[in-house]
Amino acid sequence: MMHCGKKHIFAVVTCILFTSMLIFSWRDTWLQNSITTKFFPQTTIASPAGDLCRGKPAQNVITALKDNRTFIISPYFDDRESKVTRVIGIVHHEDVKELYCWFCCQPNGKIYVSKAKIDVHSDRFGFPYGATDIVCLEPQNCDPTHVSIHRSPHGNIDQLPRFEIKNRKAETFSVDFTVCISAMFGNYNNVLQFIQSVEMYKILGVQKVMIYKNNCSHLMEKVLKFYVEEGTVEIIPWPIDSHLRVSSEWHFMQDGTHIGYYGQITALNDCIYRNMLRSKFVVLSDADEIILPLKHPDWKTMMSSLQKQNPGAGVFLFENHIFPKTVSTHVFNISSWNTVPGVNILQHVHREPDRKDVFNGRKMIIDPRKVVQTSVHSVLRAYGKSVKVPMNIALIYHCRVPHQRNLPRESLIRDTTLWRYNSSLIMNVNRVLNQTVL
Repeated sequence: MMHCGKKHIFAVVTCILFTSMLIFSWRDTWLQNSITTKFFPQTTIASPAGDLCRGKPAQNVITALKDNRTFIISPYFDDRESKVTRVIGIVHHEDVKELYCWFCCQPNGKIYVSKAKIDVHSDRFGFPYGATDIVCLEPQNCDPTHVSIHRSPHGNIDQLPRFEIKNRKAETFSVDFTVCISAMFGNYNNVLQFIQSVEMYKILGVQKVMIYKNNCSHLMEKVLKFYVEEGTVEIIPWPIDSHLRVSSEWHFMQDGTHIGYYGQITALNDCIYRNMLRSKFVVLSDADEIILPLKHPDWKTMMSSLQKQNPGAGVFLFENHIFPKTVSTHVFNISSWNTVPGVNILQHVHREPDRKDVFNGRKMIIDPRKVVQTSVHSVLRAYGKSVKVPMNIALIYHCRVPHQRNLPRESLIRDTTLWRYNSSLIMNVNRVLNQTVL
């Protein structure tokens, strides 16, 4: 029988605890290094001698680097996997091989350089340029406020544009729903339908509509100015055609263009990160699309129900249904609206039958904190699961040119769900028109 004094036992226990702490510390360091090696190969952290934070603050939403193969939109702090700066950008998928983040660290104002992981999104649809995440591991003991992007770890920082890293500070949600519309182009002049869509969004519970605007008509500018002053709309200038040859198609047509549909996918990703800390939900749709709830009065009650039924889900996809603007029902023929350019959605309540063998371009309501990368009709990377919302819960009212052009009227399905909101919608649209167009 072994006899031990209290001091001996205490020494053994202390030794065991200390050894355990060393093991766990080694394990955590090994795991962190493994993550770093896996996701950030050849990461280098360096401090150029004597260099302090300088550079020229970026002035535009789209900033071209000197190589003219890399375009920076905005950097965002992202600590969901590890402490990184995720820069939303556009790059040439073959020509851009290396990029570096030049971090401006606080409080000493020193520069640290970190090699970037260049992650061109998979949904490039054949175009040479695509939405890209330029991801850099942030240096330890550094909370960088700004970052510059350069193709080399060496150079003159005075010549580099400097970008503020957004989402650095935690915020409380300022809105429940933000709609992201990208991109407004082609001298957009569908004024009446745009006003109707925004007013329907507001009825359904939206507080903010973000529009990535390339160009629109003079009359549309007046409407946008009204909504900006009201606080509903936020405009993100989107002059992408000043930098790249853009296509109005979503897929590459071998026509010498650089990027599809005015860089829509890049804009959608930027909109998600821009609203990650300030909006509970982000809605990815176009101005001619409205997610209409069938079982609930508004989006807030609908999403509360859907989240309870699908715990852990971060993406909710809604079926797209075409209501052809070529088929009219003249119940709400409001004479003062006839002088306003655009479609009166209250006159279009017949939808095309669904085709089971044809891809349905769903749109989404997402929890932005659970999405890493998105495409137009689905997310590419997310932490939560995606849920296809049944049509008896909600559908997308999409009033546009028909997909099934040769269908007779009797083959269409009469669906007057939109008319449930007609009284409020008419009153609200008249208010806007009286202050802008009429």
